Amino acid sequence: MAAQPDHYEVLGVRNDADIVVIRAAYRALAKRYHPDTSKEPRHLAEASFKKINTAFSVLSDPQNREIYDCP
Repeated sequence: MAAQPDHYEVLGVRNDADIVVIRAAYRALAKRYHPDTSKEPRHLAEASFKKINTAFSVLSDPQNREIYDCP
């Protein structure tokens, strides 16, 4: 079983970042790695885009983030 990626690292934010910083990081990365517009090969862009979306969905929801942050 592969280790779960660090969602903060995926988005390039600190673990004490607020939602404004998380949202800005998400939007920048989503724009960069969107499979329809990325300069990366499509399969790599899709994989990155999925990681970015997963990280954002966890960190943008206060309940999910609290669960994720608990040891």
